[in-house]
Amino acid sequence: MSGLCGWLAAAGVVAADAHGAAPTGLASMAAPLSRFDGAPLAASLSDVGGVAVAAIDGSRHVYQQDGLQVAIWGRPELDGSTDDVACRLAALWLSRGVAACASLSGPFSLAILDAFSGSALLAVDRAGMHPLSYAGNAQGLFFASSHDALLAHPSVRGTLDPQALYHYLYFHMVPGPATAYLGQQRLLPGEYLHVRGGKQCKGRYWQLAFHEPAARRTWASFAANRQEFLRLLRLAVESSLGADGADTGAFLSGGTDSSTLAAIMGQVTGRPARTYSIGFDSPGYDEMAYARLAASHAGSIHHERYVTPDDVLAAIPAMAAIFDQPFGNASAIPAFYCAQMAREDGVTRLLGGDGGDELFGGNERYAYQALLSQYERLPIMLRQAIIEPLLFRQQGGKPWRLGDKARRYIGQASLPLPARLDSYNLLLRHGYRTVLEAGFIDTIAPGMAPGCVNGAYWERQGQGLSQINELLALDMRFTLADNDLFKVRKACELAGVEAAFPFLHDAMVAFAARLAPRDKLDGRQLRPFFKRALADILPPAIVRKKKHGFGLPFGQWLHSHAPLREFAFDNLTQLRGRGIVRPAFIDDLQCRLLAEHPAYHGTMVWLLLMLEQWLSQHPGALGALAGGFATSATEMPAVLDPTA
Repeated sequence: MSGLCGWLAAAGVVAADAHGAAPTGLASMAAPLSRFDGAPLAASLSDVGGVAVAAIDGSRHVYQQDGLQVAIWGRPELDGSTDDVACRLAALWLSRGVAACASLSGPFSLAILDAFSGSALLAVDRAGMHPLSYAGNAQGLFFASSHDALLAHPSVRGTLDPQALYHYLYFHMVPGPATAYLGQQRLLPGEYLHVRGGKQCKGRYWQLAFHEPAARRTWASFAANRQEFLRLLRLAVESSLGADGADTGAFLSGGTDSSTLAAIMGQVTGRPARTYSIGFDSPGYDEMAYARLAASHAGSIHHERYVTPDDVLAAIPAMAAIFDQPFGNASAIPAFYCAQMAREDGVTRLLGGDGGDELFGGNERYAYQALLSQYERLPIMLRQAIIEPLLFRQQGGKPWRLGDKARRYIGQASLPLPARLDSYNLLLRHGYRTVLEAGFIDTIAPGMAPGCVNGAYWERQGQGLSQINELLALDMRFTLADNDLFKVRKACELAGVEAAFPFLHDAMVAFAARLAPRDKLDGRQLRPFFKRALADILPPAIVRKKKHGFGLPFGQWLHSHAPLREFAFDNLTQLRGRGIVRPAFIDDLQCRLLAEHPAYHGTMVWLLLMLEQWLSQHPGALGALAGGFATSATEMPAVLDPTA
């Protein structure tokens, strides 16, 4: 909930005058931050700039003295203590400069304005739980945890970046450091931005570092690792509960992560946890039976709600409005209704299990990618001289289904990582020239989308990491920071609830990074250490179950619920005139593709529907779009700090 905003004036530009222009500007930026919860504002103004935090007590930290302003949004610890964080950080800044960031842990975004040096420091936490974006121009540096807040300042322009819209259709979100707007950048997890003398210098104060044991090295026994894991898990839950945990509940999907948190909450507080689950009256999507099993096993006070197509229809406009850039993960809808149910029950904070998969190896694709990689290890002569000619030669007679499966397997296995992760990408499957208008294509570089993933993946090359840790690092960057955390945080904000993520406690992240690769993926067995360590805490059925989560049966409901279908198709009709998607593709999607594969192509309908809704709910972006797309690439971020 809420957030941080402010600016540092450029040299020679007075940030505040006797007529109060600066306070008005700061108030305008802060207003969007607390539009849903009405959180109180704490602001600090000086001759060089202003900072403000709109947040509930405990997550709002502001310090100002002798020309130094410090503003922090979140619940960080500084050298292990939560006391007087802003004041102590100010002292560290004066003595250590940007290195002061490394002493912070937990969820936060921060801004420091130093009038003596005319400099500023922006930073976000190590997991990217609390975002921060910025824009620089002749008037100075402007920053906010929300793009809506950033755009509320009259000196910040809001021109849509066509490349970002392409990335949205490719990734279903806009990956950092880019944003939906030209000239605006977002800090990645563990990054800082140091501004001095008009120069922006970006660096990392922290990066996830894996410590893989050598093959013959003796490491701690399972018993010792389990004891440490359970200790850290309790510590992480305790630190996420707040003062006494009385107003804290937990999402409960029935998966291993959320079920674990429900059980540990009860142990830590000595009273039943309050858990909240969402179900769907649709075959293959409802996981309520597992949630009830987990709640019964943990002894939690359980609440549940079944989301209907009418619920989805009612929530779409508000959901499009709450996201400050296009976002296409449909499970945000059930996450919102879960958080709303908790809020109506008096809960003000919800614990989510996000991060468990990315730390301990819980996604099915990790096992599948390991299977594909086995083909790479076969002798090249065997592959190219025998296997592939046999499978790919022209077949006569009856269809050979086993051969079809083998050809699909080899086709994917022949692609290198990370390219083969996009095997089911909707935009790639159809081809961007089939989906997009020619005029829109002229304004973008389609290769930049896979380039985002390649850059993050190859950044780890040369570190000697196992494939599982390479994939975990990639998912921490994209799946988690850019998608899942963004989804849960915004869904909770719309419901007026604060989100917390115990698995992303810094000590837990460090522990997971030290585990051997085989503890995360053993053959095709996912997260073996995690499951074995929790065998006495979780029901066996939940330990064995496959991951599901709060997936939304949107494609099926498009067929069965006429009002939802009409609403979706009306929005697609509106999108036809935006100059982004080809009308012929929209026709094919509605008339043929959706009928052929409702779940798969229902996702594309959702992406286009939410894009149109987002444009409609953000008049500034819509106005920029009405002027047409200018041919331009995403602007480059600040220069990297060579000393970081």
